[in-house]
Amino acid sequence: MFSISPFSHKIRAFCDNNSQISLMLSSNCTHSFPQRPLLSTSSPRFRVSTFSPKSLPTLSHRIRISETHHRISTKRWKISCFRNEESSSGASNPESIDDVLHKELENPEIDKPSVEKRNGISRFREAADVVFKVIGKPWAVPWTAETILQVMLLWIISFWFIGSWMIPFGAYMVGISKESLTFRGQALFSLLTDVTEGLTGILILQRCLSRFRPLPSDWFKFSLKGNWLFDVLLGCLMFPLVNQLSQFNLDLLPVLPSTPLTLSSVEQSILARDPVAMALYALVLVVCAPLWEEIVFRGFLLPSLTKYMPVWCSILMSSVAFALAHFNVQRMLPLIFLGVVMGVIYGRSRNLLPSILLHSLWNGFVFLDLMK
Repeated sequence: MFSISPFSHKIRAFCDNNSQISLMLSSNCTHSFPQRPLLSTSSPRFRVSTFSPKSLPTLSHRIRISETHHRISTKRWKISCFRNEESSSGASNPESIDDVLHKELENPEIDKPSVEKRNGISRFREAADVVFKVIGKPWAVPWTAETILQVMLLWIISFWFIGSWMIPFGAYMVGISKESLTFRGQALFSLLTDVTEGLTGILILQRCLSRFRPLPSDWFKFSLKGNWLFDVLLGCLMFPLVNQLSQFNLDLLPVLPSTPLTLSSVEQSILARDPVAMALYALVLVVCAPLWEEIVFRGFLLPSLTKYMPVWCSILMSSVAFALAHFNVQRMLPLIFLGVVMGVIYGRSRNLLPSILLHSLWNGFVFLDLMK
């Protein structure tokens, strides 16, 4: 009898492997397909006592064919059964061609929301870049919200105190009553009040911001350089729209019928056609008021707010404060819109001169409209 123990070990190893494959297919696959009969040493075909040396080449050849067949079958069914599993050795098996094609077909469906999200973010960034180019970037603000609140409260108090108490009391002390003044006297009185209020506001800024000096170069800048004239011309084209907003605001919040209709001192001077009084009022409206109002609202408040909010929001908030400072509900909407236009121009140029010029042109436009 021949000793074929090495060959017997080979058969046992192959049979064990075949048994594991059959068990995995039966437990993991939802498809039923025929299983090959398990090979064992107890089978009559592989009984040791029946082997002969002449049958060894034929048997080994059959074993190699069987092993090849099972490797092909395993790869073929791997898509449905073993695609996400690891082999017993711990190493991942290479993916079949069908698996790769299947993933390539699935990826567009899976990645579609993420691609749309990335496209949306890209479009938002592009829009933000355009907005930043239009309205400018935030300022470097060295002070905190406490300083902002301090300056604005002091300015409001001084504005009210000077216009309602200090100047009238000073006139009373020297024996002057505003009601008894001529048109020229009233115009001079208005000029004196406006200049005092403006200088007081500038002194408040000087005092509160002195500890932060030197300030960055784009703070309170006045310069003739730059391409800001085109922006001012575009702002002038907005004047008819501001006028329409004024009418809309009056329709929305009309003057109460019980409110007595009185003419302002400016309107009275225009009706009297007093050239000196008209010139003094024009000086107040076209030069003084735009100068100190732009220094406070565009020069200080708008840039300071950019420390805590976006530039566009700072422009809007400073415009609302600018409108409220005029104490006229019937003119809120046009003043807010005008403040936004001047804020955008200031944000683009970092220069107070363009916004002051546009403010002066608007006041001049209103003054000329009153003279009709």
